[in-house]
This record gives sequence, C-alpha cells and structure tokens, in this order.
Amino acid sequence: MSFWIINLLIALLSFVVAGVSGIFLVPFLHRIKFGQPIKTEDGPKWHAKKQGTPTMGGFMFIISTIITAIAGYWIYRMKTGLDTTDKTSFHPFYRMLALIVFSAAFGLIGFIDDYTKVARKNNDGLTPWQKIALQLVCGAGFLFAIHQFGDTSTRLDLGFWVSPSLGIFYYILMMAVIIYLTNAVNLTDGVDGLCGSVTFCVMLIFTICCSILKQNELSCFTMALAGGCLGFLLWNLNPAKCFMGDTGSMFLGAAVTGVGLILHKHLLLLLVALVYIFEALSVVIQVGYFKITKRKYGEGRRIFKMTPIHHHFEMSGYSEYKIVITFSITSIIFGILGIITLLTL
Repeated sequence: MSFWIINLLIALLSFVVAGVSGIFLVPFLHRIKFGQPIKTEDGPKWHAKKQGTPTMGGFMFIISTIITAIAGYWIYRMKTGLDTTDKTSFHPFYRMLALIVFSAAFGLIGFIDDYTKVARKNNDGLTPWQKIALQLVCGAGFLFAIHQFGDTSTRLDLGFWVSPSLGIFYYILMMAVIIYLTNAVNLTDGVDGLCGSVTFCVMLIFTICCSILKQNELSCFTMALAGGCLGFLLWNLNPAKCFMGDTGSMFLGAAVTGVGLILHKHLLLLLVALVYIFEALSVVIQVGYFKITKRKYGEGRRIFKMTPIHHHFEMSGYSEYKIVITFSITSIIFGILGIITLLTL
C-alpha cells in the first residue's frame, strides 16, 4: 500500500469521524447552553446574530485527528515493514506523539478559556498573561521532547542560509515562534470557516513537504488533521452551526507550529504560515499606530477598518465566503512557494 493511498485513507477516516461527531456534539452543546458570547463592539455589528452559536466544536477535529493519526501510523508501519528491532526507528512516532500531546495541551488551554467565557457569559476568559504562562510551559515541554527524540540541531534553516549553531538561544527563539504563531492562528478564527479552511490548505502543503523530506510518519498527523478540518467545515461554513472556539484554534495553532518545528525548515514554516502571521501582524500594526498617533495628535488613528485583517475585508464589503476563499488561495500560493524553496534551495 503506497504512501499516498494510506494518507488518503487517513484523511477520509478523519473526515468521517469529525463530520459524524458533529451530529452528536452540536445538539449536546446546545443542550448544555455552551453558546459563544458575542461583543458587537469588538467586531462587525452583524455578528450579533451569531450570539449563542455553540462553541468548542474543535473537539470534532481534535478527536478525529488523534484517533486516525495514531491508527494511520501503525498501518503505515505494518505496510512498509519498518525494522522494529531498531529503537531509533520509533523516534518519528515519538515525535508525532509529542506533537499530539503538545497540540492537545494547547487545546486544553483553549478549553479552559472557552469554559471560563461560557461560565461568565462574556468574552473575558483567561488573562493574556495566564495564557502565555501556560503556553510557555507546554512549548518548553514540546521542544524538550523533540530534542530527546532526535531533533538536536540548533541551526536556523532559511534555505538560502543556514545559521551556525545557536545553542540555548535557538530554543529561546523557538519559544517566541510558538507563542506568536499559536496565537496568530487563534486570531485567524474570526469568520465562519476561515481558520479551518486555511489550516486544511496548510496541512495539505505540509503533507507534500513531509513526502519530500522523507518524514512519512509525520504525514499521518498532517493528513489526519486535514481530514478533520474538512469534516468540521461541514458544521462551520457560513452560516456556522458551531464554532471551534479557542479549544479548536489553540489546538490548530500548536499543530501548525509543531509540524513546522519538527520538519526543521524555518523558511518553509514562515511561508506556509504567512496568512496567520499577517493576521497577527495587522493587530500589532493597528495597536502600535493607534498609540503613536494618540500620543502625537491626542487622538488615536487607524490604518485598517478593523483587525485582525479579515475583519478589515469584512468591513470593506467582502462576504465571509469570499474572505475564506481569498485567504485559502493565498495560503496555497505561499505554500507552493514554500515547496519550491524546499526543492531548489
């Protein structure tokens, strides 16, 4: 059984598990009144109609990804006849397991945040510093784990240039990458279907990269998550019947970041994740410009109509479907560029 057939089966199974689980999860979330609080002052006014839409739907792709990634790995291992007497042959599995635990831990942080919001019936969940503290602990654990299971390089690989060994500074830099990128993915979840669609595209690109880099075991995870995102989109495309919540978006953020770090191709991660990076960067630019102009003119000014930047497009008249399609295509374009750099540099 070939690499691609196994991966297609993994994606299909994950799609079915995620999609079918929504049949039970969405009514359950309605029944226990786990609806998303909406603050219209923090977003477009027309988002008020989404008040009460069930949140924490990210459990659909979290469950499907974990189950099918592990099952898919063992199918891949049996069909390819890997040497089970060599202990190092298990390192790719351990790295994938570390990635699953890392993603699930971030999903747990998101769940605590979601649950706090629902319990208080407002958008005040964990404080930013509480989130960052928990993320630092989980990030440090993940970096330690993949180091233990073979990824001992502390060089930055930018394709056209590979840095000298950075030692401990490499891990400090990667911790910053984890904090920024996981929260950037979280910020991308603001329009029906957006974060799930972009992440679906990102995982397909990562699967191709896994094949090129001979990290076939890791592709069991990327295809499981791609299928899970697609199954979730059955419930999340506009008009959304369910939101992924921070439970889902934090899981996705850790998954995207973790795959990139395991592949150890930093230019590739930068290009593949560029949509998320721009989403977070738009917030940084907006806040910074507002503070500078307020200090200078006594009144804060804005560059964008609203941030993250998908809201700018929404306020400019783009439909939610158009935003999802535009951002997903952009993600694919930068992802293809990433693949090209991987093959040529």
